[in-house]
Amino acid sequence: MFVRIADDSDAWSGPVSEVAKANRSGGSGWREKEPLKPMVSTWDDMSDYVVHFTKGGDEDSGYDAMMSIYYQRVLVPASTFGIGRQRCPEPSSQQAVCFSEIPPGQWQRLVERRKTKYGMAFAKEFVTSRGGGPIWYVWKDTPHWHVLQNLMQQAEADAAARIWRLTPFIDSPGDYPRGSYFFEWEREWRHVGRLSFEPEDVAFLLIPEHLHEAARSFFEDVRSDNSGPVYLCPYVDPTWDRHRILRVIRRQ
Repeated sequence: MFVRIADDSDAWSGPVSEVAKANRSGGSGWREKEPLKPMVSTWDDMSDYVVHFTKGGDEDSGYDAMMSIYYQRVLVPASTFGIGRQRCPEPSSQQAVCFSEIPPGQWQRLVERRKTKYGMAFAKEFVTSRGGGPIWYVWKDTPHWHVLQNLMQQAEADAAARIWRLTPFIDSPGDYPRGSYFFEWEREWRHVGRLSFEPEDVAFLLIPEHLHEAARSFFEDVRSDNSGPVYLCPYVDPTWDRHRILRVIRRQ
């Protein structure tokens, strides 16, 4: 059940649109074409959204983490990320919020990895407008990996070096002394630092299906009471199949 808890923060407790195809050039003269954008209705391997899952654990901890995020309207980095996280002279500049571009219907692997069904989704355009974007996977020991290693070495005493603005967006899959690192399947996006948002910025919420009616009723009450942010966007269970997810999303 979605409920409010009385504490110092008066917080809660409780559980893109499609884009048109690019114009094609016409006539005998050459002109630059607009970039072709994916359409989730026809490209099963692409998505117009990125999803963020809350910290995993038991049912209660995922639920509480979700409600805290919804109430505070901010995503806070949980750690440092990227190829420079252990080398940057200012580690805080490598803290980031993480998302996944895995398309709808394939989120079960994220549920298993994160051990939670709670979270939210944003249109890609929202994340890029705030300075976030997809990360670059640079395989360990490739020529461009060595270039990055040299650039970081040259900047180890300079926290303002431009390379440190790139490193949170670069991961290097490969085998390392402490084990292997291969997570490119997550198709990750990141935003450096905290990401604030409003309910209207959220494309849909990720909530287990058995809580959807309770969630809708809860936020209707919040709207009536004017007691906090209201999320009346679509609610999606991340374990649903692709067609069911898209059907629900398109109702908005």
